Amino acid sequence: MLLGTPIQASLHIIVQEISDGNEVGRQPTMNLKGYVLGNPLTDHEIDTNSIVPFAHLKALISDKLYESFMKTCKGEYLNPDQSNASCMEDILAIKECIGNLHNTQILEPACKVVSPKPVALKWDPRFLIADDADILLSSPRVPGPWCRSYDHEYIYGWANDETVRDALHIRKGTIKDWRRCNKTLAYSYNVESTVDYHRNLTKKPYRALIYSGDHDMLIPYVGTLEWIESLNLTIKYDWEPWFVDGQVAGYAMLYADNAQDYITYDLTFATVKGGGHTAPEYRPEQCFAMMDRWFNYYPL
Repeated sequence: MLLGTPIQASLHIIVQEISDGNEVGRQPTMNLKGYVLGNPLTDHEIDTNSIVPFAHLKALISDKLYESFMKTCKGEYLNPDQSNASCMEDILAIKECIGNLHNTQILEPACKVVSPKPVALKWDPRFLIADDADILLSSPRVPGPWCRSYDHEYIYGWANDETVRDALHIRKGTIKDWRRCNKTLAYSYNVESTVDYHRNLTKKPYRALIYSGDHDMLIPYVGTLEWIESLNLTIKYDWEPWFVDGQVAGYAMLYADNAQDYITYDLTFATVKGGGHTAPEYRPEQCFAMMDRWFNYYPL
């Protein structure tokens, strides 16, 4: 069984629970082979502090500002010393540089989030056979630059249509208005880091695939690489390009645990070129190829 999630750190804990249950004979046994993580929130401190080196790598802040920040703030962006005036000046300058960017994909326009019930769209089954250009031309658009969130309009019209609900066998009255994100659930964050769960899993005979869109500044790939490297795994192959249709689709590394006489665990880390948060929304063809190869035990 392979588990995956775009952003939530809870997956690591779930995999650990399944693995522990299998070992003590809990029934039914789950055939756990590995897990997949995409743009994963893993360690709040590492992920947040990696925003600055990511911004520097992408030429969003200058060399001079980056070097000053590293000297005055010692790389601490999440919890800086607020009594250090020079550090706080650098952080303000950094936020001025990156504050107006779309942090989930830095090349796309920064837009206001679409409300839970955006434009009143009526689902039209003809969309299933219509040409993409026709859909775009017939869709109401907010004046200004195109925003990715506009594409979410269609799912509200589709999921709230009665014929669709009937086809999905949704009992009448159970769902009033479908919403893309349910923010009414009562819970609190109490796990700041799940790196130790990963470290535990490296001692098991599992495979892991961890990928990041390389234009995601919400959970930058440089932070993901940092905590992966803290696992002290052996690098089997270093930063190499992987391809789809003859084009570079990203870069990959393979890590393994050689603590035993044979490899018991391996971890593939991959970037998705041009991908945001999360990568498959921006690069579906490349991510499909990546997953297909990994599931079939092929190199990316």
